[in-house]
Amino acid sequence: MRQVTQDLLTERNRQVLRAVITDYIETAEPVGSRTIARKHGVNLSPATVRNIMADLEEAGYLAQPHTSAGRVPTDRGFRIYVDTLLEVEDLSTGQKERIQRTYRGGGGPIEEVLRETSRVLSSVSQQAALVMVPRFPSEVLRHIEFVVLGDYRILAILVSKTGIVQNRIVHWEERITQDDLEKMARYLNGILADRTLTEVRQTILEEMQKAQVLYDRLRSQALRLSQQALDAEGQADVYVEGTLNILNQPEFANVAQMRDLLRALEEKSTLVNLLDRTISARGVQLFIGSELSELIGCSLIASTYGPGDAVVGSLAVIGPTRMNYSRLIPLVSYTAAQVSRILEES
Repeated sequence: MRQVTQDLLTERNRQVLRAVITDYIETAEPVGSRTIARKHGVNLSPATVRNIMADLEEAGYLAQPHTSAGRVPTDRGFRIYVDTLLEVEDLSTGQKERIQRTYRGGGGPIEEVLRETSRVLSSVSQQAALVMVPRFPSEVLRHIEFVVLGDYRILAILVSKTGIVQNRIVHWEERITQDDLEKMARYLNGILADRTLTEVRQTILEEMQKAQVLYDRLRSQALRLSQQALDAEGQADVYVEGTLNILNQPEFANVAQMRDLLRALEEKSTLVNLLDRTISARGVQLFIGSELSELIGCSLIASTYGPGDAVVGSLAVIGPTRMNYSRLIPLVSYTAAQVSRILEES
């Protein structure tokens, strides 16, 4: 492969690369030099366009699926396009209103807000949409409740300040009454509420070392029970919508490819790991083609969300590498901003 040089990426070469990618996004078909010369107003002859396309192919930005066919963009070509050539569109007023309607009824339980977000994002993008539910350790605790289940089992209900609810089963060594559990919950809520889970764990350890707690059986049990409840980590969850949108794309007409993609989209742990990669930075992030080893032939556009400066989760659209980045980048960004607003107001 030719070393990439500034000379290769001249303005006219960029113009041809942009035209090839624009046409391929629209048609999903290999693009020929005559199409570029006639359709995209590059003001170059088909022969000149053909030579430029050959140079771009040698440099790894384009590929030729068949000898007689035109060219298609490679993952490397899409990356250059997204990073340096893309002109991002503005969301239409209608698209913004459609997203805003999702949240017009107020916040509600945050899980339902996030589930509706995955639905509207899939519907507007016409791609598959992923929305990660915040992990509880990143949340501030609002209150904790306990319910006797019988057979030495207790249900611990953890509710975060943003409305995330996690239920965890704790196995207890002795029978306990619901009345005692409610007393424990009142004590714990008095010392643990409005703290992050990291702070909660530290507070529990500090309280357990206090002399008055050591001699108070109920408070001592409450602290041990809360400690066990926090150690029973819940599984991270992700809402997935619009799988059929992606399967309807011509790139996935191959049965084996379709099966692999479906398997990946149904594996929650794979999707959680994928979205975990986007949590490290604010704003929109893109993973294109081979940069996504979990989803061959796809690209992902993601954005983090959270109240204020906090990052508590991520949402994304997944589609073929020829997805319309110009339209989808602002859609993902705007949707994440709306979710962040809801969390901040809750």
